[in-house]
Amino acid sequence: DYEEFRDRHDFVAHDFETGRLDLDGYLRRTVFYRERAFTQEEFLAEMKAQSQALPGSLQLLGALRDAGYLLVTLNNESRALNEHRIGSFGLRDYFTAFLSSCYLGVKKPEPEIYRLAFQLTQRRRTECLFIDDRDLNLECALDEGLAGIRFESADQLRGALHDKGLSV
Repeated sequence: DYEEFRDRHDFVAHDFETGRLDLDGYLRRTVFYRERAFTQEEFLAEMKAQSQALPGSLQLLGALRDAGYLLVTLNNESRALNEHRIGSFGLRDYFTAFLSSCYLGVKKPEPEIYRLAFQLTQRRRTECLFIDDRDLNLECALDEGLAGIRFESADQLRGALHDKGLSV
């Protein structure tokens, strides 16, 4: 029942994404609060299988890394899924740091996460370019003085980076 799940998810999502609730606790509250025809392990396997690299994205990350840009993630994600994606897609090969909500205890679009990113990277706002697929996150990043690009695809992003004078 999607409505029932959504209600339960909304109740615990903030704690889950900011590291206050682990994956087991999240699943107990949202899915396994009653008997299911599938196991938690089966559910987790299916959940993780939903993570797919977007076409061309890893290649673009490699080109940005090779061009010498500092690449840092700023994302909202639970610890278990964050670590799954970092490992599964070899993201340590591209990113210098992972400023994830599960580590920082704050998430986008809260202003504090952008301020923490500046402090932790020791970069000025004018040295940063924020890329996100959600308009609200971009809007709030712009409010904090960041330039931004809305991500739609790797090809679109490559063009938008070029338009901003970044060669990749």
